[in-house]
Formats: sequence, C-alpha cells, structure tokens
Amino acid sequence: MNKGYWVVAYKSISDESAVKAYAALAAPAVQSFGGRFLTRSTARVQAHEAGMQQRTIIVEFDSYDIALAAHESEAYQKALQALGSGAERDYRIVEGA
Repeated sequence: MNKGYWVVAYKSISDESAVKAYAALAAPAVQSFGGRFLTRSTARVQAHEAGMQQRTIIVEFDSYDIALAAHESEAYQKALQALGSGAERDYRIVEGA
C-alpha cells in the first residue's frame, strides 16, 4: 500500500492569527490519523520555476486513503473553518510511488 501525502504551498497569508488558530487545531487532527509532518518550513524555502518562497507543509500518512480520511475528518474541518480566508494555498493530497 502506498503512502499518502498532503502537500501544501501557501501563496499568501492575509491573517496570521487565523493561520495560528488553524495550526493549533490542524496538528492534533493530523496526528490522530498517524500523520507525520515532514516539513513545516516557514523560513528556508528555495523556490524554482513558478514556485513561491512561502510556507510549505508536507505531511506523510500510512496510506492515501488515510490521508483523504484525515482531510475529511470533523476535527480537520474545524481547523479549516478557523483558517477561513486567512491564507491562499495550493493544497494537494497525493499518493506516493
């Protein structure tokens, strides 16, 4: 079974307090599904091509299905509500090779 990943690249942040509120709720929601943060980079991002030098998050799950379930969970949905329109992100859930 292939692992699943959340890959989140922030395009812009308009409300840092909303991002902090989101993070406080999102981390335990992710961890309750066995998610492991591979990076939560806010300082060292080297952008190439069309990339942007913004916050980048990568979370690894034991499977793609678990990654999907974590996103759809009630706890994570509450985190998304806390974020609201505080940030514009490119958010993908992908299956590992």
